[in-house]
Amino acid sequence: MHLHVADHPLINHKLTVLRDRQTPSATFRQLVDELVTLLAYEATRQVSVTETAINTPVAPTVGRKLSEPRPIVVPVLRAGLGMLEGMTRLLPTAEVGFLGMRRDDDTLEIETYANRLPDDLSGRQCFILDPMLATGHTMVAATNYLFERGAKDVTCVCLLAAPEGLAVLEKAVGDRGDVNVVVAAVDDHLNEKSYIVPGLGDAGDRLYGIVD
Repeated sequence: MHLHVADHPLINHKLTVLRDRQTPSATFRQLVDELVTLLAYEATRQVSVTETAINTPVAPTVGRKLSEPRPIVVPVLRAGLGMLEGMTRLLPTAEVGFLGMRRDDDTLEIETYANRLPDDLSGRQCFILDPMLATGHTMVAATNYLFERGAKDVTCVCLLAAPEGLAVLEKAVGDRGDVNVVVAAVDDHLNEKSYIVPGLGDAGDRLYGIVD
């Protein structure tokens, strides 16, 4: 597993505003969108391309286009939806799949309640979107879901990660595939409720409001 912390002044600025408890939902959503576009630039550095011959208005040349099969972007519902537009802004030709996962607050076990993915992901570059890599359980479950369908090249794009979650993911991945994690920051630790500290709170609630 490879970890990339995208250290950039604009990323740090936007993340600081996201962390502020006074930031309203509308501003939070806009900043997540902008921040993910910056993270997507880093996350797609190794995206597969193929050389192709073209003619410019001046002369023939050889350029590069995204290879087939197209990459697939997989937001984890519900909070991952807030990251989707920022990611597809840089990868507009990518396909989009969905994984619905929720954590039992008592057992911390992950339940998959919905999926919209191809049965065969062999040869596909996959990008998982989930704002918080906290305990790592959701990302492990999502990564396993893709591995079971033949994926070998998976990039996890998150706003924040905790050291505990990164360790859990790295152990779970092992040598089964090439997994990259791109984050805006790695925070200090998890608290007793498995929230990232200092974190930014519940990303889903801050994006969309509290749903009982």
